[in-house]
Amino acid sequence: MQVKIINKSNNPLPAYKTAGSAGMDVCANLETPLQIKPMERLLVPTGLFIELPDSYEAQMRPRSGLSLKRGLSLPNSPATIDSDYRGELKVIIINLSNKIQIINNGDRIAQMVIAKYEQVELLKVDKLSESERGTSGFGSTGV
Repeated sequence: MQVKIINKSNNPLPAYKTAGSAGMDVCANLETPLQIKPMERLLVPTGLFIELPDSYEAQMRPRSGLSLKRGLSLPNSPATIDSDYRGELKVIIINLSNKIQIINNGDRIAQMVIAKYEQVELLKVDKLSESERGTSGFGSTGV
């Protein structure tokens, strides 16, 4: 499948790094470095614009290395980019560390996964069918 993309940054297009990769790294598109304080959130531009086919979304997800090594994550993960959105892709980043972090132009800030979805019709009812699990949740299946 092909996805149309406009790249207004000087960074390379997102790409899969290995044959088994699900996500493509997305880079920050910045004129000057950004400082992000502990527990602060910033909206980071990418310079990318995409046109997804109907029934597909782009999901922005945290990069595991950034989360582990620097405490940078995405608070609304996965973030959904709908197929009818044509604006610039931007990534909300939160600093969960106890130190100021710097984001530079070209830093890989997230990974983008393209996923198929299906829209459903919700049917209002008064009762749901029984199941073995029932209403048990929030750790009820064990540790």
